[in-house]
Amino acid sequence: MGRQKGEAARSKARPSSSSLAASLLPSGATAVGFGGYVGSSRIDASTPITQDTDSPFLDIDGELAQHLKRLARKDPTTKLKALTTLSTLLKQKSAKDVSPIIPQWAFEYKKLLLDYNREVRRATHDTMANLVSTVGRDLAPHLKSLMGPWWFSQFDAVHEVSQAAKRSFQAAFPVQEKRLDALMLCTDEVFMYLEENLKLTPQSMSDKAVALDELQEMHQQVISSSLLSLATLLDVLTNEKHGSELKHALKARSTAISHAEKLISFHKCFMEFLKSPSSSIRSATYSLIRSYIKNIPHVLNEANIKTIAPSILGAFQEKDPTCHSSMWEAILLFSRRFPESWTTLSVQKVVFNRFWSFLRNGCFGSRQVSYPALVLFLDCVPNKAITKDGFFVEFFRNFWAGKVHSESLNADQLAFFKSYRECFLWALQNAERYCDGLEAINHFQHTLVDEVLLKLLWHNYITVPVSGQLTNIDHIQEFGKCITEILSSLFSLNPNLLSSFCSTFEENCLNAFKQTENSENVEKIIRFLLLVDIHAVQKGDSWPLSYLVGPMLPKSFKLIQTIDSSNAVKFMVIAVSTFGPRKVVQEIMHEENMSNSQSVNIKDLSLKEFLQYFKGIFVPWCLQTNSSSILARLDLLLALLDDECFSEQWDSIVLHATGIHDSDSDRTFVLALLMEKTREEIIKRKVHPNNWHHELLDSTALLIARSCPPFGSSNARFIRAVLGGITEEDQTILVSENTSLLIFEEIFQKLQTFISTSNFTWIKNSNSFLNPNKQITIQEPETVLEMATFSLEVLKSTFFRLKSLTKNPHLLPSILATLFIIDWEHATSAVSNDGLDDVADTKVTDRIAFCKSVHGYRCKMYKSFKTLSLDSRKVLGGTLVQVIRWGVVNEENLDVDKITSLGCLFVLEVLDNLCEGQIEEQILLDELLKKDDSWPLWIVPDFKDETVSSNASESHRMAAFVDKLISKLGIARVIVGTVSYTSSSSSDVAPPQRYPRAWLAAEMLCTWKWHNGDALSSILPSLVQYTKNQDSLFANNLFDPIVRILLDGALEKTIKKMSFFGIYPAPHDELESIEEVFVRGLVAVLKTLFEGNIWGKEKAFELFNLLMGRLFVGESINLDCLKILPVVISVLIGPLSSQADEFGNESNDEIAPLEGNQIHDVIKGWLEKILSFPPLNTWNSGEDMEDWFELVMSCYPVRATKGMQGFKPQRHISDKERSLLVDLLRNQRFHSATSTAVNKLPVVQMLLSKLTVVTIGYCWTEFDQEDWEFLLYKSRFWIESAVVSMEEVAESVNETSGTPENLRRIVSGSDSDSVPLKLATNALIAFSMFRGLKTIKNENENENENDQNPLRLEKFDAIKDRILEGILRLFFSTGATEAIAGSYSSEGSLVISSSRLDHSHFWELVGSSVVDSSVLARDRAIRSFEIWGLSKGAVSSLYAILFTEKPVPCLQYAAYVILSSQPVSDSAFVIEDASEETDKDSHDLSLRVRLRDEVSRFFEKPYDVIYLDLVALERVNVFLAWSLLISYLLSSPSSSRTREKLIQHIQEASNSTILDCIFQHVPLELCTVNIKKKLSELPEGIAEVAAAATRAITDSSVLFAVESLWPIGPNGMASFAGAIYGLMLRTVPAYVRGWFNDIRDRTTSSAIESFTRAWCSPPLITNELSQIKKANLCDENFSVTVSKSANEVVATYTKDETGMDLVIRLPASYSLRPVDVECTRSLGISEVKQRKWLLSMMSFVRNQNGALAEAIGIWKSNFDKEFEGVEECPICYSVIHTANHSLPRLACRTCKHKFHSACLYKWFSTSHKSNCPLCQSPF
Repeated sequence: MGRQKGEAARSKARPSSSSLAASLLPSGATAVGFGGYVGSSRIDASTPITQDTDSPFLDIDGELAQHLKRLARKDPTTKLKALTTLSTLLKQKSAKDVSPIIPQWAFEYKKLLLDYNREVRRATHDTMANLVSTVGRDLAPHLKSLMGPWWFSQFDAVHEVSQAAKRSFQAAFPVQEKRLDALMLCTDEVFMYLEENLKLTPQSMSDKAVALDELQEMHQQVISSSLLSLATLLDVLTNEKHGSELKHALKARSTAISHAEKLISFHKCFMEFLKSPSSSIRSATYSLIRSYIKNIPHVLNEANIKTIAPSILGAFQEKDPTCHSSMWEAILLFSRRFPESWTTLSVQKVVFNRFWSFLRNGCFGSRQVSYPALVLFLDCVPNKAITKDGFFVEFFRNFWAGKVHSESLNADQLAFFKSYRECFLWALQNAERYCDGLEAINHFQHTLVDEVLLKLLWHNYITVPVSGQLTNIDHIQEFGKCITEILSSLFSLNPNLLSSFCSTFEENCLNAFKQTENSENVEKIIRFLLLVDIHAVQKGDSWPLSYLVGPMLPKSFKLIQTIDSSNAVKFMVIAVSTFGPRKVVQEIMHEENMSNSQSVNIKDLSLKEFLQYFKGIFVPWCLQTNSSSILARLDLLLALLDDECFSEQWDSIVLHATGIHDSDSDRTFVLALLMEKTREEIIKRKVHPNNWHHELLDSTALLIARSCPPFGSSNARFIRAVLGGITEEDQTILVSENTSLLIFEEIFQKLQTFISTSNFTWIKNSNSFLNPNKQITIQEPETVLEMATFSLEVLKSTFFRLKSLTKNPHLLPSILATLFIIDWEHATSAVSNDGLDDVADTKVTDRIAFCKSVHGYRCKMYKSFKTLSLDSRKVLGGTLVQVIRWGVVNEENLDVDKITSLGCLFVLEVLDNLCEGQIEEQILLDELLKKDDSWPLWIVPDFKDETVSSNASESHRMAAFVDKLISKLGIARVIVGTVSYTSSSSSDVAPPQRYPRAWLAAEMLCTWKWHNGDALSSILPSLVQYTKNQDSLFANNLFDPIVRILLDGALEKTIKKMSFFGIYPAPHDELESIEEVFVRGLVAVLKTLFEGNIWGKEKAFELFNLLMGRLFVGESINLDCLKILPVVISVLIGPLSSQADEFGNESNDEIAPLEGNQIHDVIKGWLEKILSFPPLNTWNSGEDMEDWFELVMSCYPVRATKGMQGFKPQRHISDKERSLLVDLLRNQRFHSATSTAVNKLPVVQMLLSKLTVVTIGYCWTEFDQEDWEFLLYKSRFWIESAVVSMEEVAESVNETSGTPENLRRIVSGSDSDSVPLKLATNALIAFSMFRGLKTIKNENENENENDQNPLRLEKFDAIKDRILEGILRLFFSTGATEAIAGSYSSEGSLVISSSRLDHSHFWELVGSSVVDSSVLARDRAIRSFEIWGLSKGAVSSLYAILFTEKPVPCLQYAAYVILSSQPVSDSAFVIEDASEETDKDSHDLSLRVRLRDEVSRFFEKPYDVIYLDLVALERVNVFLAWSLLISYLLSSPSSSRTREKLIQHIQEASNSTILDCIFQHVPLELCTVNIKKKLSELPEGIAEVAAAATRAITDSSVLFAVESLWPIGPNGMASFAGAIYGLMLRTVPAYVRGWFNDIRDRTTSSAIESFTRAWCSPPLITNELSQIKKANLCDENFSVTVSKSANEVVATYTKDETGMDLVIRLPASYSLRPVDVECTRSLGISEVKQRKWLLSMMSFVRNQNGALAEAIGIWKSNFDKEFEGVEECPICYSVIHTANHSLPRLACRTCKHKFHSACLYKWFSTSHKSNCPLCQSPF
């Protein structure tokens, strides 16, 4: 509360009065106020003030004075800002400007040093440093007033502050001598200042309201800093080293002593400070007392000592570790200077009791400080104060009680054990101080050893657990080191002191050995022995053997021999390792020799005796096979090996181990363990393994490797141990290189045997590539698996040994190849159809498990394969790719897809594992794809037809394999063979280059189709995509050799006949009709290159000239070239020509420049040639005129425009060509008119149909009426022929049993004669062009009576309608066929729909014509179809096409258009029930709508479409069905009974999942971002959806979205979803609103509302308001006013003297949010009725699924009925039902009230009763 403190509370626009006054002062002047203050700052009294104008105080800089005044503020922020500014100004000002402020600064400086804020204190010293740097010597007059606080501040408790103070002091006095002189000069002032500080109290430190806790903290800081500064001052001034001959030094010392005496007297030896609760004050007091004792001990008289002694000697009760350092200094110095002080107090009570507690509590946390001081303290304690044994035992027990734990810091542990050892040894070494005589000393020392070393140290060490969470290795190490060093010191002091410890150690060892079940005690002893080795034996001490271990070895070894304990043997191992084998054996033999009365020492033990004892005792005992301690015994045996007799010892070991007479398994087991231990010993000793070789080891290893199953568990273990090679660095090999080779060859044979028993053919055959000269012996599966397992176990640990063998370079790649192949068997088994059942053969299961283990090992060794030599990798890679290729081609147990996929996977593995760089990869691919006798099939020399039949299957397999390889590796690596120049490859390979494989691409194109792939969808797109990323020169380099290969192949092969349309640019099904593989591949490549603009006009001319050169051989014609020429010219003619594109970039009337004269003349010559032929009607089969005719037709192609809705010529021709074409047509027409017979040869009809298309496209302007009649007649004839064919198929399907086999037979029978469909295709193209030309003429020509244009004649309208009717019959017949087949089975429907794909071009033409058909033609076709009498009607046929599983987009769109338009739409959804009684209520809910079976499943049944893929066929069908339904509802009149039933059905029975599915296509995360942007500015993904929704609302149609839906893709589906959503908002808003209100996710609902508000609501609101304005709702009682700006509708209803105004407001997110209805005026209407009318209006407008105008109209009718006396329904309080618009008709027999049937039905269903809602009587 109240005004804020500091400057922040004042207005920034107005300065305070004081600052304003200061700012008015002239620069460099200030005023001195009352009491010597400048502003609020007191001027230091050390400098007098005069009135002289020359006084420096009158020249104080005004700016400096202003900031000095701000230092008196309480706010620390203000002080910091003032200090910062002042510090900056001091740097800028001169000494003359700054010197006058020193008195004021001194005053503020003293106050600032006592500030609570540490930053203020630090900034004060920084400012002080700048001040002294600026004024320099001018500081001298003021030094005495500043020195006290200056010295005091250097001992601030905050390190940063004290350092800043020291820096400022050093800035004034850079040299140390100068600093000392200044201090001596001001000694008196400093002491006076510090004395004043020590007298301060918290209350006297501040004259302002400061918090008590802050004052107390400030006081503690001042006192502690003053005490420390006082102690340091005494150390400095009383030190006699500071030039005591100088007078000022003597004076300063004298002054200091004087002040010190006064202080100690005044403060009563500072006892009050020692009792302070502040640890910093106590610590500083200890330091001060230490300074007194050290520097001026004479000041402390007897009384002072007596006063101080209890506090200093009894200071062990100090618990704060921060005080302990100064405390120890005071205690130790006081004890040394005043030893008699111990007699002035009760030592036990005051000192020792507190000291024991101090030790037991771990020195209260100051271990690193206190532990080193303990031994010094013991030395200071007077002898009389110590009671010999009792004191030291108590001391060490309390010391141990406060021991550090294993979790303590390492530094604490080191300090503890070091101090404990020092104190213990000090007590032993100073025994004479407390004992008289040797016996007493000896007793004292033995007592300490027993009580401390044994009962405390050793007892606790032996109880520390070996392992566990509480065990710290460093703690154990330090513990053991402490004991060991104590023992070494005891040995040096008096060896007899070791006797008790050694006897205890021996007893502990023997007891531990006997406890065989508990190994922990032995491990503790071993742990100690290892530490003894480190800290004693290795330093040269002899006592561990002679006193500690040696005497106990004989007994211990005897005991160890009788028990089977690994830990006991480990003890012997450690003993041998520590003391050496000869010394240990000597100690063991010592007792035996003593029992035999022989005196033997180490020198007397000869090498012979040592060997004899080793061979006779140790070797047999250590190699016992039935021992559980075998591992430890082997360690002992190897540890006993001596360098002088190593070979004899090793020979005896091997002889005994290989000659063990137990079972083979036991012997192998011992050998395996021995070899493993030997390897460890070799590595440990760092010796060469050759010294350990032995012939018996070689022969034994080879014998075990060649042995037959069953193998022991140790066989592989032994082989691994002798071979070595587990790592690259492992060079410990125990057998010779020849033996190693023989072992690995045996392993290779065993793995080959395993491969030979595989169930897969290609795995078995791989042996022929691995070792073609070796015959594999077939053995039992169990034996084979065991041998393979043995081999793998060996290889896992010997790979690098195998790698190092160079004598047989093929062995390594061969063995690795077997591993790859076995691994691949695992992958093959995983995808094999021959899966194992629940009771699978165990043998097969075990085999698969082994293959899996090989897979794991090979993956683990991945990085090691590339470390192989280049030659090894080449051999291995070549072998593997040969195996893969053979498997792909010949494996019969797997289908093609699986084996090719596996082959591709295996090749990738080989490349990844073996190839180092791209060149090696290309070399390996060349090896994989090299040509042989079976492949390639087409691109081979001396091609023969018989080769095709024999190798076709292999070729298709290889093509599928290469296709998958390209999909994984890419065109660049497989076909182009590109090698990057930056690749790092081996120096042994060839320099970077290309490895092109154009022949491979040509082979793939010739193969054309393979399993799950074809050239058009795989190889060609990949080549094109790769080429587009390269330059044009590279495109030529890639495709030129491919085209050359295909062209040469096409010309070299004898071609019997070519069949190709050549009129319309070749679609896929036309390419499929080309049987000649080279021609088909060539056309496909050329078509792709020219259509993709990869090749241009120049390349086309080049190819054209090349073909012309091949056409003539001298004077004769190359018939093979002539046969392929039409097909190739049909592709080249486009790029050779110039024409306008379909979007009109060039005008259709503009004649483009003609082609080159060469092409023009050639084509004209071809035309003249065929004009010389007889008419087509006179032809017979086999004449070669067909080829020339085909060639001419191929020169005049047409192309589709705007999908399939129109066609136009693809090139411009000359008038001469046009005239020749017309002559050619009329030649055919004249002969047909004069001839009564019609030549029905297919070739004749086909050529005539092509001529029809060509002449209409290029010559229609030259036609007369007879020409048009001839052409239209022929077109109708060909179309009707196709109609007859399709209707025959439909009838056959209708009459058959409907099995898939029968359907396939019917379809294949119709496909066998495809000529009618091909003729009809050309006829459809011709008819489409005719209709387009007729439209052009009607639009462009003037209407006049004299116009004789043949296209204007009305007689053509009749034939046009007949043709359209035939096309519609084609359309309905194929739909009926699929519907009938689908009624049999879903597979039957698939058979029919798949058959259409073979003629997709034809059906696309049919679909486009159907869309353009007239309503009259559709009606006639439907009536004709219904008369036909098939089992499925027209609507079912349309739905079959729409929901087909194999869509043809144009057909589906046509079906959608017809279903959504009259006359079909009325019967597209509802099946009318003829039995429905007409006298019943038309809105009775019992008369529910019945949907057609084809669509009901999309509306009524719950479905999982929401979980399907976004482009799944089922989802597409759901969207199509809903869009049809919504479109129908929108187009139906509001009064339609069917419409009302459908809406009611949607609300009650349909699933709202459709809306969830819609918004799966809408990126909701983008809906709330930048919704105010224009449509064109929206991000991709949301823009299409928003545009579609807006357009659907504006156009009231989704046809635009359906038309662009195919081919199905994410973008098309998203647009379709947006269009459906927009149309649903307009048609069924209440339904959408109900779904929206059920959304519980706020983020989702917010995004949907944002989308709707931005892109759907504006057109919806505009449309609703426009409809209300247009609707005729007003009469004498009712009026409607529309406000478009406010989105409001005001409905006014008046009747007689009553009236009511209702305002309907449309929300911004209409119609997701309901409209708001408000009554703004009512007249003569009761409140109850007013509320009821208001609720009824709200009910109408919110529940209306339709236009808002319709809801308002129904509401008005409701009021009219009510005023007419019709009673409202008591349930809904409305006369007209809000949903079905019915009147209340169902009356209660008791109360006579009438109800709506729908309301009553809902009431009964929800209440579960059938009582009247009003009177509760049974209804």
